[in-house]
Amino acid sequence: MPTIPAAAARAAVPTPGAERALARVDLGAVEQNSARLRSLLAGGGELCAVVKADGYGHGMVPCARAAVAGGASWLGVATAAEAVELRAADFEVPILVQGALTRTEARAAVEAGADVVAWREGFARAVAAEAGAGTTRARVHVKLDTGMGRLGTADPVEARAVCELVAGDARLELVGLMTHFATADERGDDHFPAQLERFRAFVDEIRSAHPAVIAHAANSAAVFRDPAAHFDLARCGIAVYGLDPFGEDPAARGLEPALALESHLAAVKRFEPGWSAGYGRTWRAERTTWVGIVPLGYGDGWRRGLSNRADVLVGGRRCPLAGTVSMDNVAVELGSETDARVGDPVVLIGAQGEQRILCEEVAQRLGTINYEVTCGLLPRVPRLHEAR
Repeated sequence: MPTIPAAAARAAVPTPGAERALARVDLGAVEQNSARLRSLLAGGGELCAVVKADGYGHGMVPCARAAVAGGASWLGVATAAEAVELRAADFEVPILVQGALTRTEARAAVEAGADVVAWREGFARAVAAEAGAGTTRARVHVKLDTGMGRLGTADPVEARAVCELVAGDARLELVGLMTHFATADERGDDHFPAQLERFRAFVDEIRSAHPAVIAHAANSAAVFRDPAAHFDLARCGIAVYGLDPFGEDPAARGLEPALALESHLAAVKRFEPGWSAGYGRTWRAERTTWVGIVPLGYGDGWRRGLSNRADVLVGGRRCPLAGTVSMDNVAVELGSETDARVGDPVVLIGAQGEQRILCEEVAQRLGTINYEVTCGLLPRVPRLHEAR
């Protein structure tokens, strides 16, 4: 590729102190989404905001505070370490650790005053032993696998035996019954209603002996799909962050995306026909055009699979990625005429002018789900939490 004349490069000085990439998180949106979800729950059901995986990449502690402000009365995590971190941040609401735990992790969860999930008698006994030295009973939820095929026992007899063990041990408290849906986001399928009926039968049986136990099954998709799945508590994750559980436009469900991913133009260059950008020369200029270099790549979580198949916003208009996403940079085609300059803001997820790129769009380009897009943003991208 020939040397680019100095006059062909649009030079400017980037804003001092500007981040090479930044994820802005609107905590007002998290609060608003939580209030929206809480308002949908039938029969006075409570909202458990799921803040695992660093709040789906948005920042666990700030988003948990916003969710509680919006009406969440429980917080859900996957690990004992996450529960410990929330307690250290002075959260007093119930915290449900939904993942599988080793005995050491169970001890940490119990010491943090978090609820744990059991589906084997051996684990329930281990939790009781860990709780034995404490002054309060360990709170336990029993999980029936109604068709997810992951954690939980698929045998209602075994689940009932675990319930009776927990209820009969003075060191334990039987708090809840739970399951998880495999296809709540696949509207019209027959597996979701079958899971719901299996769980309802189990709940009715256990409540005949333990009427105070709570039941919970609904994730974000189930909250929107069927009020019959709401029970006493809904465990909502993705919708809390304003992302659509069905992979569509979140605005259609009254949700506001909380995260925007931003960067800037680190270079602006004129390309002649046939010149290429990036590894492998997968993109070549078809005409004289301008190309911008954005200092963000798969080392930040902007996936290589987006090479030549995604847009960004520059100057309020869409510009396509040009070439292979590298670890630290991507190229974008700015067009044959542009007034773009070094330092101009670039939006990869979010709004600029009248244009908007949703996380759902990025996920569709990758052939994945919106969850993975936000969870995949790496720590090298700072999170800036803003309150409206």
